[in-house]
Amino acid sequence: MRIFLFAAALLPLSAFAAGPATPPAAFAQCAACHSVTGSNGVGPSLKGVIGRKVGSYPGFRYSRAMKTLGKSWDKSLLSAYLANPQQTIPGNVMPFAGVPDASQRTAIIAYLATLK
Repeated sequence: MRIFLFAAALLPLSAFAAGPATPPAAFAQCAACHSVTGSNGVGPSLKGVIGRKVGSYPGFRYSRAMKTLGKSWDKSLLSAYLANPQQTIPGNVMPFAGVPDASQRTAIIAYLATLK
């Protein structure tokens, strides 16, 4: 019983020691152009993307389609966009065909949700 209570007391501390989440293998496709640290690359930084207004990350030059969409990134919009970027936001300039595998999209989005 004592060991259980001791382990239970330490459990909340382990969340702070864990550090950032490990990206899934499928994220390598994204990492080729996007950073997760806050700096822009070929594509805008994905740090804090969930909840952010589409086409709004500072310092990145977005297409008109992205700047005028008027939506914020949520899990549903991200999933649709990752599945088929051109169909979801016609006129965007991301040269990427998409991630057809739903489980890979889910893993990528779960990782993006950890990037605050």
